Amino acid sequence: MLGHHKGWYVLNPSFQQGVSLIELVVGITIVAGLMAVGLPSYATWIQNSKIRTATESVLNGMQLARAEAVRRNANVQLLFGAGSSWTISVPSTAEQIQARSAAEGSSNVTVTMTPATARTLTFNPLGRVAPNADASAPITRADLSVPTSVLAAAAARELRIVVGAGGNMRMCDPDAGVSASDSRKCP
Repeated sequence: MLGHHKGWYVLNPSFQQGVSLIELVVGITIVAGLMAVGLPSYATWIQNSKIRTATESVLNGMQLARAEAVRRNANVQLLFGAGSSWTISVPSTAEQIQARSAAEGSSNVTVTMTPATARTLTFNPLGRVAPNADASAPITRADLSVPTSVLAAAAARELRIVVGAGGNMRMCDPDAGVSASDSRKCP
């Protein structure tokens, strides 16, 4: 606040502009403390989001392969690559329909198939699971998680996709702590 004294404007010493060094240090300390508490939870949330993203991508790929098999009236296969990457193609024509890279939002996610050697899921024109062209066993289950070097097993929210012989697919939660009455519980 300015005052008038004999033609000169003088600053009122009780009026302060800006913040003091002490106030700035206290503010920075509070922000640093909140970040130290929140960052581990944020990192866990990010990794669990990657698991969910990869699981939804795999499930969507399976559903697309099934829909394309019915639409084209031909066998369509979903072939899994490294991590959570996949490619949908028509085996009879070698036409590639769609592909997804593991780098697309889910770089740390691992996919464990059942049976362990299975890498291909083939749908027939009726949308049912068909024998694979290479005579390998079709995928019946896919478990998605992140390595324990990235996130502790207790903090990870692993997800599973179960594939029925009729071609139906379901995403579920394999965690033993999920109530049996919860619809997310794996059978």
